[in-house]
Amino acid sequence: MYLLTSRPVWVLVLLLFVFTALSMTGPFLVRRRISLQHLRSNNEVAGFKFAVIGVLYAVLLAFVVIITWERFYDAEKALAAEAGSAATIYRLAGGLDQASAAALRANLSAYLQSVLKDDWPAMAVGRSSLATTRVLSDLYDVIVQYRPSDLHGSDLQKDLLSEIDQMTRARRERLVMAEGTVPSAIWFVLFLGAALTISFTFFFGTQSVMAQSLMTGVLAAIIFSSVLVIVAIDRPYTGAIMVSQDSIRAVLEDLQSLR
Repeated sequence: MYLLTSRPVWVLVLLLFVFTALSMTGPFLVRRRISLQHLRSNNEVAGFKFAVIGVLYAVLLAFVVIITWERFYDAEKALAAEAGSAATIYRLAGGLDQASAAALRANLSAYLQSVLKDDWPAMAVGRSSLATTRVLSDLYDVIVQYRPSDLHGSDLQKDLLSEIDQMTRARRERLVMAEGTVPSAIWFVLFLGAALTISFTFFFGTQSVMAQSLMTGVLAAIIFSSVLVIVAIDRPYTGAIMVSQDSIRAVLEDLQSLR
């Protein structure tokens, strides 16, 4: 689904209008083949079946929308947590000796810059950047190789390791979510369910085929709007709607001002 999830907003809106327009032609095509009298004779049974199909699909659609939105919100929180831990590490570095503090802060700034320069483009295609991973390893090395001379230094090193561990877990979380939330099987069911639910409305018999076409169009617009919302937020770090880089950029600006 990367071809869809990476598209801008105007493409998704255009697809919404195209699919809705195509759906509205369905009642006209069916009416050419099947008479109104024959369609009306099945309205009662078809109405009951359509109610069951509609409820089942609505439940599935709502469930996927909610789960996808929650994952998008979690992606925002993961990036904010990573930025917060980075800011804490920078300030804790002030308790180290001058050489160690300078090395730690330089590596930390390099890591944040690599997140924006290397990790972000990689996440857009559901991957991670090896360059960012190497910079993170260098950051670990500075903290691990630090040799405290007193209890204060030991406590400080422990706090630094705790913060960098939180930062690493936050990065792993966003890398996992960059791959997308909805599995391929669910995408198949979503699109198949949308097609079947909308197609079912073609076989009702109403006096005005234009009115039936308009009602089908309204239903199609609602269904496709919900599906396109899922498409837009399935990959939180690319596409029409994505997590902002502002939290990382803000920390970088703070570090540069403090420096």
